[in-house]
Amino acid sequence: MRIDLVLRHADLLDPVEGRRDDVDILIWRGRILDVLPGGTGPSADVEVDLRGRCVTAGFIDAHNHMAWYGLSLAEIDLSGARSVSEVAALVSGRASQLDAEQVVIGAGYDHNDIGGHPDRHILEEAVPGRQVWLKHRSGHMGVASSALLQRIGVFDGVAAPEGGRIVLGEDGTPTGLLQEQAQNLVSAHLTPVPLAVLSDALVAAGERYAAEGLVHVTECGMGAGWLGQSPVELAAYQRAGRALRVRCQLMPAVHALHSLSADPSDDMTLGLDLGIATGFGDDRLRLGAVKIWLDGSLIGRTAAMTQDYCGCSDNRGFLQDDPEVMRTQISAAHAAGWNVAAHAIGDAAMDFALEVFEQAQAAHPRPQARHRIEHAALTSPEQVARMAALGLSAVPQMRFLYEMGDAFLETLGEHRMPWLYRHRSLLDAGCRVVGSSDRPVSNGAPLLGMASMVERRTASGRVLSPDERVDAMTALRAYTVHAAWMAGEEAELGRVATGLRADLVILDRDISRADGELLAHTKVLATLSDGLATYDSCLGLPQW
Repeated sequence: MRIDLVLRHADLLDPVEGRRDDVDILIWRGRILDVLPGGTGPSADVEVDLRGRCVTAGFIDAHNHMAWYGLSLAEIDLSGARSVSEVAALVSGRASQLDAEQVVIGAGYDHNDIGGHPDRHILEEAVPGRQVWLKHRSGHMGVASSALLQRIGVFDGVAAPEGGRIVLGEDGTPTGLLQEQAQNLVSAHLTPVPLAVLSDALVAAGERYAAEGLVHVTECGMGAGWLGQSPVELAAYQRAGRALRVRCQLMPAVHALHSLSADPSDDMTLGLDLGIATGFGDDRLRLGAVKIWLDGSLIGRTAAMTQDYCGCSDNRGFLQDDPEVMRTQISAAHAAGWNVAAHAIGDAAMDFALEVFEQAQAAHPRPQARHRIEHAALTSPEQVARMAALGLSAVPQMRFLYEMGDAFLETLGEHRMPWLYRHRSLLDAGCRVVGSSDRPVSNGAPLLGMASMVERRTASGRVLSPDERVDAMTALRAYTVHAAWMAGEEAELGRVATGLRADLVILDRDISRADGELLAHTKVLATLSDGLATYDSCLGLPQW
């Protein structure tokens, strides 16, 4: 028989079996047909000599925000700003390019980098009378100008919804900072985003993802809430189709679900129409877990804690909604067959999540369910043990340690550092730790995420909880084997093995024993999905 593609003389790095030098990888009809000693494979329609370059399984990001990131590519990039005045100048420059009635939107500022949050007075001085919305890098807060606050009714007495906060200044008037669910006041006026705009944004994001070695991503919360871009958001992914370049698993936000009137014996009281639930779709686009936000963020000091934040004797953060409402949502979703992804960052939110998952399993046993804790940022030893006992997986973002670790230290204090973004402790307890980025909250390049798993170094050079470090192969498994399992795709993706899909990444070096610096400087030469190149820098592979 004739093979579609042979990658000759590759150094193979399978996340489970390890390294094999000088092999031929045979690909037929989008799958790995066999792996043979180098130079012994049969002829093929396309043969590419890799000359010892490293081939491993394509990377999977289990928690990202593809629509948010794609749309941000057309917004003011505030991630490099280092002062409030620089933010104001960037806003002024963009406003001059837009019609007066258009909302000026910027994304990615960090109050730790610019010396505090911008406020409505600064924005009014920079762009008088303009509607401005500046989104914090965390996604958990943003700043609105006076004109935008007027539009959404804040000056007329509109209150923040449950789980949100309209921040007031010393004079008792709004500063413009809206935290957590209060952002929905703005979202209601900026959405729904047209499907054509959304699909173009997704395609732009997918091109960048492919260039970083990604073959599969999970969109973590869509269709409702402050990250939802449209009630029909899934249609944008369908419209984009193959142009997405990556396989996508989509998590509807819990508020996108609604009451169902199924037969009482079916225990389906909450869900999507027609009983659609986790797993519906095909190999390119599939429904994943339902996403529920239990608390806020560490960087915004809104994550629910059992102890005060450092320097804030009256602040322990807060939950995103009435606890009984969230308990009912999780329990109903579990009973209806959904996997549940619970955003829990503070240790008080972790306590609540563990309690609710335990109650849900007791009431409706589903031992096969793949429930997950998003972030799992601050976990005590007891919580780690409970997670393992309940079969919960952790989906943290270790790149946060580099990009925000110094701010975390200031926020939490030295005494809580051993609990911060654990890795080795969770693995030792028997939990899966799944690679993810929360992009655009952090840089989404998987190799940078792996570097932070290995180093746990902050931007200032401080190593946080060195006992939680892992080696490069463990980091690779987080972004391949464990992420594939989390998505329910372990029979298709996550390894370089016969019968699996030929979703591969070709690197410029072996990373099996790499340190963090080497991982961070490793280059992706090509990415393949079903044996076709979604990205190819120089190798002449068959194109997607």
